[in-house]
Amino acid sequence: MENQEDTVWADEELFPTYKRWDVTFAKAEDTTITDTNGKTYQDFMAGIGVVNLGHSHPYVVQAVEKQLHEGWHASNFFHYNQQQEAAHLLTSHSCGDLVFFANSGAEANEAAIKLARKHTGRKKIISFVQSFHGRTFGSMAATGQTAVQEGFGPMPEGFVRLPFNDVSELEKAIDEDTAAVLIEMVQGEGGVRPADQAFVTAVEEKVKKSGGLLVCDEIQTGIGRTGTLFAHEQYEIEPDIITSAKGLGNGFPVGAMIGKQFLKESFGPGSHGTTFGGNPLAMAAVKATLQTLFEEKWIKAAAAKGERFLNELDQELRSLPVVKDVRGMGMMAGVELTESSAPVIKELRDKGMLVIGAGPNVIRMLPPLTMKEETLLEGVQDIKEALSSIQS
Repeated sequence: MENQEDTVWADEELFPTYKRWDVTFAKAEDTTITDTNGKTYQDFMAGIGVVNLGHSHPYVVQAVEKQLHEGWHASNFFHYNQQQEAAHLLTSHSCGDLVFFANSGAEANEAAIKLARKHTGRKKIISFVQSFHGRTFGSMAATGQTAVQEGFGPMPEGFVRLPFNDVSELEKAIDEDTAAVLIEMVQGEGGVRPADQAFVTAVEEKVKKSGGLLVCDEIQTGIGRTGTLFAHEQYEIEPDIITSAKGLGNGFPVGAMIGKQFLKESFGPGSHGTTFGGNPLAMAAVKATLQTLFEEKWIKAAAAKGERFLNELDQELRSLPVVKDVRGMGMMAGVELTESSAPVIKELRDKGMLVIGAGPNVIRMLPPLTMKEETLLEGVQDIKEALSSIQS
């Protein structure tokens, strides 16, 4: 085959679905990304909350490489020991009992929506304004951002989106037709907005009293991101279904729906499926990622470093006139500005620090859990300098 390694490609043959930066990825290791010009960046976004163990983690790479030589795919007609082993790691460290493996967070949420409706025989799915659950039709209908839905025709019926952290509106909406309430503990794409404890407690109480299911979307907040394996643990609730992806395979595409034992008969043979979900390569990545998180105590480290990081952000930035709020949980932080965050994000990128937005005015940070504390604190100073420069 023709060697095209050194070819510089444009994007003329790709659908323009992404607003790409003027940066071309070359390689990545730990918390550093290098572009094709040799410039390095400290990655405070972790591939949008994905590489929680850092890029190219040696144990995860080794596990996937080993599986590459043993087989990539045989289909879900076969038993895979790797699926059972990965599922056991998830159920033994969560309140769930059963796992369905998919390829992405959107697919995990689709599975949760289908299971909730099938199990309850009800139609209504309640989610919240500014939430984000995916871009497939079901997950898009649940997403509380109209910009995501515009131009795609009518959304599937039965989806109701309520104000976040508003107990009174929740009480009005939950009824005998409610199949599930779908909630993020921290709205990531919606501005890094943590849920209030009283609100989450009310959600659990009222949906379960109605006979509906509680579904926690932990796509972005899970796998140690907030200082516990799943963020809902810090709210002392017990969801019926948990959805996971992003950090689950440390960059390998994989998603999972974790559910309670009583849901088993509602998802029997033929009720749902996926060709590639739970393939041996993905399971090798999941197993290695989870084992590393647990054995090397990265979740506990994330809680401690995250607290210091958030405190430093608050102390250094809150007094700046351009800063409206600083918020987050664990290694998930948002700085809300009084104006557009885009120029600041670009300035930081030019300086070699990668952060992303969450809506028009929020700087969002999702650094790898492995990032050194001194690097986190240096990042705070870089942000402070960038914010100070736009005020002068």
